[in-house]
Amino acid sequence: MQDKVVVVIGATGGIGAALTRQLATSGASLVLAGRNSDRLETLASQLSIARATKILKVSVDITDRQQVEHLMKKTVAQFGQIDILVNTAGAGVLKQYNKIEPAELDAMLDLNLKGSFYTCQAAAEVMKERKSGHICNVVGILGKHAMAMGAAYCASKFGVVGFSKCMAEELKRFGIKFTLFYFGGVDTPFWDNISLKVDRAKMLKSETAASAIAFALSCPPEAVPMEINIQPESHLFF
Repeated sequence: MQDKVVVVIGATGGIGAALTRQLATSGASLVLAGRNSDRLETLASQLSIARATKILKVSVDITDRQQVEHLMKKTVAQFGQIDILVNTAGAGVLKQYNKIEPAELDAMLDLNLKGSFYTCQAAAEVMKERKSGHICNVVGILGKHAMAMGAAYCASKFGVVGFSKCMAEELKRFGIKFTLFYFGGVDTPFWDNISLKVDRAKMLKSETAASAIAFALSCPPEAVPMEINIQPESHLFF
């Protein structure tokens, strides 16, 4: 990871923050991207204490394509390149299909699907110039397996899988690889506003998910970890 430039979308969330902490002493330059500037400032201060050498924090709403393009331009202006993009941002509403409001559907499609697409699209254009790059999309298990109450959420996440696989085919000749992460329930703030009754004590830890991402990033250039599926023991899918 020495001298790599890593852009983490959703850096102040559970998985994103855990990942930045794990990468803080790896020699990588970290770009912390998120909507809340105060939380970005707090995270950056924590990482600086952990001796992270180079940090850029950018407040961005990834549902706005122009803001995403500004994020990538600012990263290149600061560090000259983008080696890795990690998409950890996401939001969810779990309801019966006939109780999903139009605004809720729009919010999930805008953030989970369009936001991920915009960031991958913009980062890939930078990576193509150097014919090298790694894009990691944290999809979640509901991007692979359907679940009752998850119609709208699954729609957004299945869409991420679809465009990621298409982009991987188009970009492999430029040396850009994709990894999709199908984590089961991860105990993050995502669940704070979910009405379903869940036992968060049995979920995966953010650090576990972050370690899986860090592993994928540490693989040698010729190795492509295309999909990583990690589930809590109480939540297995095959």
